[in-house]
Amino acid sequence: MSKKIDKLKTKVLEAQQKSDIAALYVLEQEAHDTFDEDTLHGFYANILDLALEKLTETLESHRKMDLSEVQDFATTRALYEYAMEHYSAGAIKDASALFEVLSGMSNDDKFSWSLKLHWLAADEGMSLDDFMQNMADIETTQANGTFYISGFKKEAQKLLDNAQKTEG
Repeated sequence: MSKKIDKLKTKVLEAQQKSDIAALYVLEQEAHDTFDEDTLHGFYANILDLALEKLTETLESHRKMDLSEVQDFATTRALYEYAMEHYSAGAIKDASALFEVLSGMSNDDKFSWSLKLHWLAADEGMSLDDFMQNMADIETTQANGTFYISGFKKEAQKLLDNAQKTEG
């Protein structure tokens, strides 16, 4: 077993040194099957650290993430998961701020639109449970095959309409 752990740790270290978030996600299932909880926590912390570095680079270079590019896709996924962790933990204001940044950082219109709905819901103080129950359409999201909630119920359009009324 120790050889297996050492081999996996070597793969993870190589991916980290290359700032290869996508490679880390490829190793995710093996990490779950092999690492103890503390090591697994560190594994995800490394993904997040790399994603935050990439976000900073992206913002400083005034470019948008390209979800058709593997590293941008993996970075965006990591940042989305981080925002959802905040939302799940009840840190709604933090989640709202993260969703706002994410909604404007991608060249993918569907992702940006979906994250705007996340942001508006969190900005209004809606809990994750309420968001999932009243706004998210999980069946459509699963059919879309996205890593983020991309299907929404009619209630979500009302949220957008109200936001546009306040902006205008």
